[in-house]
Amino acid sequence: MATTKKKSENPTKTKDAETKKNTNNNEIFASCSFSSLGLHSSLCDQLRDRMGFEAPTLVQAQAIPVILSGRHVLVNAATGTGKTIAYLAPIIHHLQGKQPRIQRSDGTFALVLVPTRELCMQVYEILQKLLHRFHWIVPGYIMGGENRSKEKARLRKGISILVATPGRLLDHLKNTSSFLHTNMRWIIFDEADMILELGFGKEIEEILDQLGSRPNEFAGKEIAVSCNSEPQRQNLLLSATLNEKVNHLAKLSLENPVMIGLDDKKIQPVLSSEDFGSLGFDVNDELTQPDKLMSSPIADFRVPSQLVQRYVKVPCGSRLVVLLSILKHLFESGPSQKIVVFFSTCDAVDFHYSLLSEFKLSPNTPPEEELRPLFIRSKTFRLHGNMKQEDRRTTFQAFKTEKLALLLCTDVIARGVDIPKVRFIIQYDSPGEATEYVHRVGRTARLGERGEALLFLQPVEMDYLKDLEKHGESLTEYPLLKVLDSFPVYDQKRHVKNFLTLELHPWVLSLQKALESFVVAQPSMKKLAKDAFCSWVRAYTAHRGELKRIFMVKKLHLGHVAKSFALKEQPSLVGKSFQNQQRKRKREEKQKGLSRLKKRKFVGKNMNR
Repeated sequence: MATTKKKSENPTKTKDAETKKNTNNNEIFASCSFSSLGLHSSLCDQLRDRMGFEAPTLVQAQAIPVILSGRHVLVNAATGTGKTIAYLAPIIHHLQGKQPRIQRSDGTFALVLVPTRELCMQVYEILQKLLHRFHWIVPGYIMGGENRSKEKARLRKGISILVATPGRLLDHLKNTSSFLHTNMRWIIFDEADMILELGFGKEIEEILDQLGSRPNEFAGKEIAVSCNSEPQRQNLLLSATLNEKVNHLAKLSLENPVMIGLDDKKIQPVLSSEDFGSLGFDVNDELTQPDKLMSSPIADFRVPSQLVQRYVKVPCGSRLVVLLSILKHLFESGPSQKIVVFFSTCDAVDFHYSLLSEFKLSPNTPPEEELRPLFIRSKTFRLHGNMKQEDRRTTFQAFKTEKLALLLCTDVIARGVDIPKVRFIIQYDSPGEATEYVHRVGRTARLGERGEALLFLQPVEMDYLKDLEKHGESLTEYPLLKVLDSFPVYDQKRHVKNFLTLELHPWVLSLQKALESFVVAQPSMKKLAKDAFCSWVRAYTAHRGELKRIFMVKKLHLGHVAKSFALKEQPSLVGKSFQNQQRKRKREEKQKGLSRLKKRKFVGKNMNR
């Protein structure tokens, strides 16, 4: 009995039990089959054999019957719950059953809009797997960075289901006359909030105008339920977060939408297409007060229940040492680890990638020993928006296939991208708005698998945890000292336990010294560090809204910031170019202000005359 009691009091065991319970609940919710939802048997076989889906996830069970019915749909569900399959499967079901069979010359029937190139390729690859038995349905993609002439040739031949980024799609809509889209029946906005946050709002409105897909243009029309009927437009909008921007896009593109995933207490699992009424609404009836459900002062976020979320409080000057220590600990604690680390800038990614690719230090061997292994013994990759498209694609595919690997990246893969077996997400640079936090951590704990997320915070940034709590996200503290104490320091038998601060920890002092010596000895590495420092400070000043009071450069010691990039120089020297730019910007703003003032005085004098 004592043993049982001890287990129940263990928070880790309790968390494991909760995770198992949530996973079991998800299995019960999805205990139906894809065929019972109304999908074609061959498509069900593809989902099982090529995608590994034995049964639908909860969001798939809820969404597929609604989409099959032809209604406009707004899906709000946690990232990694299978939303892509939820909208692709019904579209393929309708297209494969269309008589006579569709041909390439019929043009595009379905359009999937995604925010990033990585997500574009991912959706395209899923399409290829699902369409293996339906060879007459042709998938394709168009996106920035690709050869436009080759895309034009593919569009001329015909693409049945097209995956696209907004900018490139609008370009072809305006300039590629051979792009046939008169048979367009479906428009899907995947990761809708990011599409808007990346500044594609005007492009989306133009796309809707070009395709004739605003609500007032299809108002009064009956949505086709059968593939034998005349095809009518059906728009779908999917997002892991809901906010005012998504609400605005929904008003622009959706007509009386069915909303899925907005309230787990009201929306129950669907067991079959016949039992659809158990969701609490009739697909043929209009929903009441859709605007009220979509509008909320605080955005609705969904994080997988099996995700373990932690934070680590680190003084600015010790951030680099702590990051490398945690990475080393994680890779040495498990035989198979895939870790993603998020940074705020491309320069920061480049610096840390070069550092981890070359830095050598073995705590068990003397410094003068030449044959030392890399400090982090894993394959390291980098990914950011300034890389060439081919390099981005190669990196992304290589990281997906590795079992033991580290990916350093910006937010280019923060939304919707599915990377198998990612065990750990580290947000080294603060994500800003809570929506960004949710999407970053969503790269792990996907489709019921376990995952962990770690957020780095400086002591002056701890109020950010309160901001996350407003959205229902509660983080526990990471046992950092236990990790640091596990590393032996050369020529020191044991650690001094009475150090006053983290910065004075023997291991931290030793590793920081080694990093600074390594960077200063290589001019190329030093330049990367300086560039990363300058871009980091710029990014730190770019926080918006209420977060400005949490992330303030004035609260930071720029000398400690430089130390976090293994730089010994004073920030006034390291950040000289940045400071010059700041002064130039202030002078320009001042001159603009003076010119406006003179203009007003001049206009005022003329009016008085």
